[in-house]
Amino acid sequence: MNRHTPDPIDSQDDEWTGPRPALLTLVLIAAVSPLAINMFVPSMPDIAADLGASYATIQLGLSLYLIMTAGLQLAIGPLSDIYGRRPVIYTGLALFMVGTVICIFAQSASWFLWGRIIQSCSAAGMVLSRAVVRDIYPREKAASAMGYMVMGMAVAPMIGPAIGGIIAELSNWRMTFVALAVFGAAATLLGLFNLPETNRFRGTSLREQVTSYKALTTLPLFWVYAGITAFSAAGFFGFLGGGPAVSAVYLGLAPSTYGLYFAFAAFGYSVGNFLTGRFSERRGLERMMLDGVFITLSGPAITMVLFMVGVEHPLAFFMPMALVGFGNGLTLPNAIAAAVSLRPDAVGAASGLIGATQMGIGAVASVVAGIVVGAEGLPIPLCIFLILSTLIAIGFTFVAIRMGRRTP
Repeated sequence: MNRHTPDPIDSQDDEWTGPRPALLTLVLIAAVSPLAINMFVPSMPDIAADLGASYATIQLGLSLYLIMTAGLQLAIGPLSDIYGRRPVIYTGLALFMVGTVICIFAQSASWFLWGRIIQSCSAAGMVLSRAVVRDIYPREKAASAMGYMVMGMAVAPMIGPAIGGIIAELSNWRMTFVALAVFGAAATLLGLFNLPETNRFRGTSLREQVTSYKALTTLPLFWVYAGITAFSAAGFFGFLGGGPAVSAVYLGLAPSTYGLYFAFAAFGYSVGNFLTGRFSERRGLERMMLDGVFITLSGPAITMVLFMVGVEHPLAFFMPMALVGFGNGLTLPNAIAAAVSLRPDAVGAASGLIGATQMGIGAVASVVAGIVVGAEGLPIPLCIFLILSTLIAIGFTFVAIRMGRRTP
């Protein structure tokens, strides 16, 4: 047990003895939501032209998705604590399929946006895959297992924009959503055969769930961990919101080229999660978080310096941003594992609340980043914004370490 975090309830922290789901199952179920977030991004200009809407209107398909994902996570966690992980996961995936079909056949921007809102129900898989990991592993092993799981899950945002961009150029934007439907159906079918119910404490009343939420909200250390995840991830979501403008307007890149360059950040995230899986148990969660936030800070700082001295090549923008992904891969699994371990009797609620905080701040960051780059797609203001977000995450990390040292 890491000495920087209060001991959880011992009686509810025993290792899982039942059948364990295959890692591939958790990866696919968790990957549906992040794949749906950014796979359509390179197609946004085509969608706007086809539906007769402005680019800003279609861009709401990203912001609304993130906002809905944040709000839904507040309900997903408690519902899974009451009814179990499986029913909530499959309800979310079924609604995702409905929303995807609406997007495929949408003839107006309003119908498209409604489809995107309904698609956000796929957040159930992303949230509860973390809860399943915490159900079956004790605290330190949960961080390690979560690192491996998220490493595999990171393949989705790594290849999503590239695949979406290629589909947009070879066919049309609707085929992007057909591909999402196929992926969602495959994840659902695999889960039906391979995902057992892992919530040993389901059946608690709604009143007890509200009590669990109240208990979480009164734990200062929980909010510190939530701050670490939210503002560290804000660096990534800010890049997601402002990066396409820098790529298309300032650097003059095609959508498919943006998708390929985006793989740098996603690859960095995957490597960070791999190292989390290897070293979290030995190095400790708080040290891994601290390493992660400083590495995240270095990414936009390097990019800003390069552009200030006149190095304005796409690699000068995208390659240092791999450090943002790498740092997040070190920070997020460890901070999430630490947060949900504070109350093992309310893992679902904790996972949902910390996920909602992360996505909520991420949605705001994506909007602000789109504003700060301006019509010219300027990279330096974007880098300054990412640096400020990461500095806040660094502050929260030092607070977490200090609070942990005061704990007996």
